Amino acid sequence: MLRWLLKTLWLQKASLVASAAGVAGAFVLVVILQAVFAGEARQMVAYARHAPADVWVMQRGVLNMHMANSFVWAWKAKRIAALPGVRAATPILYSGVLVRMRGRTMLAYAVGLEPGAHRAGPWAMAAGKAMPGPGEIVLPRVFAAMTGIGLGAQVGLTDKRLEVVGLSEGTYSMANPVVFVAASDLADLMQAAGTVSYILVEAEPGQDAAALAARIEREVAKVTALPKERFTRNDVQLGMQMGAEIIAFMTLIGSGLAAVIIAFTAYSQVARRRRELAIAKALGVRNREIYAAVGVQTALITGLGLLLALLAAWGLFPLLSALVPQITLELTAGALGRAAAVALVVAAISAWIPARYVARVDPLTAFKG
Repeated sequence: MLRWLLKTLWLQKASLVASAAGVAGAFVLVVILQAVFAGEARQMVAYARHAPADVWVMQRGVLNMHMANSFVWAWKAKRIAALPGVRAATPILYSGVLVRMRGRTMLAYAVGLEPGAHRAGPWAMAAGKAMPGPGEIVLPRVFAAMTGIGLGAQVGLTDKRLEVVGLSEGTYSMANPVVFVAASDLADLMQAAGTVSYILVEAEPGQDAAALAARIEREVAKVTALPKERFTRNDVQLGMQMGAEIIAFMTLIGSGLAAVIIAFTAYSQVARRRRELAIAKALGVRNREIYAAVGVQTALITGLGLLLALLAAWGLFPLLSALVPQITLELTAGALGRAAAVALVVAAISAWIPARYVARVDPLTAFKG
């Protein structure tokens, strides 16, 4: 039975390819959404991943960076720097700000850098200098691409006018674009004299980050200290919670379209061969063998459609990145696994309709005119 079905598909290659292409069209949406989700989840913690910190220290009760407010007395940075196992402790200010550029207003997060805190600044530059002084700002290159501004331009940061002196790479995400300014400028905006937001602690070689975090919490009052891995994971989990419902809804739409196309194709294949199926049942072919054949047919169409979707998405990624630079795409193993899982579920659901049709075929119809 399986051999007959596969032979039938092979003889109707145009129909098979058309069906797989339709399925691919639905799955492309799923794959691209998964890539956007994975890319943004990674990009929104780009600063936390690149910053020179084995341990992050912040206000007690704060556990992450994105959409969080933290205030720590500045003198605590010096106290932490003197602890055993600490190589360096770099304080930064951090706050959400509004950036006004050529009539557009964008929400961003500003990192306020003390003089000489080069390692806490941008890790890759497209143009200009990485370390802003008073009255200066370093913007993500994507901001420049979106607005057409360049080095030397004046932008508004809340109620301040700052000169663009650098364009950074890798510091933009839709949820969390990062700009860099002098700590003194950001302190004025935040009215945060004498405080910092986070302290980036670098451990001595061989020092365990978790043990150092525990020591800092014991020795310094009213702070939370987290190893970099845990701190970054907290931000990723927050981002996933914020976008999970949208991605799930859009994945459901794409999966539903794929299921309709697959079910219709499989149903059409068996409906056109009702008489042949009746003869097969009259000759003793059992329903479970026919079910298996229909299931394989459905899985084949689904698998081919998913493969075409992956190839199409891979080809579309450079185009999408060029047309919409603010979107970060990343096709990870996890995203591929989720797409494959969706495909399996779709295949299983889609096989049910033609399988039910096959089960109801009356063997006596094989002998009717």
